[in-house]
Amino acid sequence: MQPSSGFSGSLFVVAAPSGAGKSTLVNALLAQEPGIKLSISTTTRAPRPGEVDGREYHFTTAEDFVERTARDEFLEWAEVHGNYYGTSRLMVEKEMKTGTDILLEIDWQGARQVRKQFPDAAGIFILPPSIAALEERLHKRGTDEPHIITRRLLAAGGEIAHAPEFEYVIINEEFNVALAEISAIVKATRSRFAQQAARNASLFAQLGIHAQQA
Repeated sequence: MQPSSGFSGSLFVVAAPSGAGKSTLVNALLAQEPGIKLSISTTTRAPRPGEVDGREYHFTTAEDFVERTARDEFLEWAEVHGNYYGTSRLMVEKEMKTGTDILLEIDWQGARQVRKQFPDAAGIFILPPSIAALEERLHKRGTDEPHIITRRLLAAGGEIAHAPEFEYVIINEEFNVALAEISAIVKATRSRFAQQAARNASLFAQLGIHAQQA
C-alpha cells in the first residue's frame, strides 16, 4: 500500500533553480488557496534576528534532530553548511489526514527523498524562460554579491537537469500565466480519485464506489 493512500489532503513538492521566481509564485498561490499550508522546516541553525520559532523554521538542537532522524521522523533532510534541515513526516501526515493540502518548497534532492515515501506527491518544477532572464532576476534581487550570482548560475544548470524527475513543469515567463498554471495543477490534483474518495467517503459508499485494489 502506498503511504499516501487514504489521506484526504494532497502533497505538492515545488522546486526550481535560484532566481526562477519559485518563492514569489508559491506565496501568491498560498494567498489565493487557503486550503494549502506551506510546510515549515526544522533546522539546527541559530535563529536570525526577527525570526520566530514555528514561523520561519522550527528550531531545535543537533542532538534532537539526529535522534528524530533515527526514528524516521523526517520526510527529507540534509546537512547544509554544518546545519541540519528537514521536513517533519509526522506533521505533514497529521495535516494531510485532516484534509489540509501541504506544499513543500525544497530542492530536487529533497523531492527525491519525498517521492520514496509519497509517490503520489505532485512534483512541480519551475523553469526560467532563459538563462539570461535568470541572471537578470538574480541581479535585480540586489541581495547577492557578483561572485555569489555567478555561483548560483553555475549551480542552476545542474538543478535544471533534474526537471525530468518532476510530473509538472512551469515556465515562469509571465507571472500571471505561471500562477494560473500552478493553480490548475492544484485543482487537478485535488480531483484525483484517491483524494475525492477520502474527502467524500460517505458519498462514495452511498454510490457503491469502491477503491480498486492494487
